[in-house]
Amino acid sequence: MRTTVIAGVLSLLMAVAGVNVAAQVVGSTTIGVPATEITTLARGWSAKQQILGKPVVNDHNERVGDVDDIIIAPDKSLSYAIIGVGGFLGVGEHYVVIPFDQLKSSNGKYVLPGASKDTLKAMPPFKYSK
Repeated sequence: MRTTVIAGVLSLLMAVAGVNVAAQVVGSTTIGVPATEITTLARGWSAKQQILGKPVVNDHNERVGDVDDIIIAPDKSLSYAIIGVGGFLGVGEHYVVIPFDQLKSSNGKYVLPGASKDTLKAMPPFKYSK
């Protein structure tokens, strides 16, 4: 049985090898990241590890929400943070949009000067388009 399976796989590989396939020209197709950029990327930011889910506090270190999402503008610049305010375990949470440059990163959290839960809850809610 095993020899039959191996023979079948070899036959398939030989059949595929016999098909005319156009070769890629070196440098014409870029898939993935060149090894020279890996070091640069390793020093970059990870949205999952360094932004999403992080607490948002005001300038009195009072927690006013959490970074729930980020919106990247079509020109690929980081534009807005979606902040979840209120609720419990995601139920009844109110989402608002804050320009990302208004948040300041500090010790694993984001500071939004002048914010309070009440001011954020009073903002128009953010709703994702469908």
